[in-house]
Amino acid sequence: MKARLQRVIGYLTATVAVLLGWAAISLIIDNPALPLPTTAVQQFIALFPEMLPHIGISFYRIVISMVLGTIAGTILGLIIGRSTKLDAVGAPLLYVLYPVPKIVFVPVLMVLLGLGNAPAIVLISTVIFFQTVVTARAAAKSISPDLVASVRSLGASKLDVARHVVFPSALPSIFTALRISAGTAVAVLFVVESIAGNTGVGFYIVNAWGRIDYATMFAGIIAMALMGVFLYEVINFVENRLVPWAPKPE
Repeated sequence: MKARLQRVIGYLTATVAVLLGWAAISLIIDNPALPLPTTAVQQFIALFPEMLPHIGISFYRIVISMVLGTIAGTILGLIIGRSTKLDAVGAPLLYVLYPVPKIVFVPVLMVLLGLGNAPAIVLISTVIFFQTVVTARAAAKSISPDLVASVRSLGASKLDVARHVVFPSALPSIFTALRISAGTAVAVLFVVESIAGNTGVGFYIVNAWGRIDYATMFAGIIAMALMGVFLYEVINFVENRLVPWAPKPE
């Protein structure tokens, strides 16, 4: 209970600090492109019913993408990390493909998949997949051989080792990758929706920008920021239930 209260107080303190900083910069710049936070928040409240369908679509795209990318990346990463032969082939491929900015494939995905959910889900899933597979591989490789040997000496099969040793040991690292991926997913979603779609919060923000409606634009930015915070907290909640032994993020 005390930890939750401290977390709430931390969020409130950070929010007040951000709003005060935003207000100060807005007053100094004195430009309509950066309205006061009070104006943006009022607009967010007023337009929330209108934005709700866009928020729902964006949230759907992120959740589906994170589930697909995380599952595929975790399975492949753990398999590569525990197999010397596969790692000899898979590691070089990761070194080559991981640094490539996946966002550059937006035009290709638009041509192949059109507009809507498909290009956003494919691109975000790909980004999360690579972040997860790299993390899962490293976590699997770091497991002590002595720990595996001790379990095998008790008669455990390879599947038992995977279920009861490898996967639980890698879970804290995988959830750390998920928290990082949440922010990345929101950023990629904005780019994709602003280029390859006519729905979602990213589209809503760019549409308001095109109409020079800066208050509405920042209302959309607030919605996207809150979506990112909500995702982060959901991941923390799930981790606390599935990995109670892991160190808790501050």
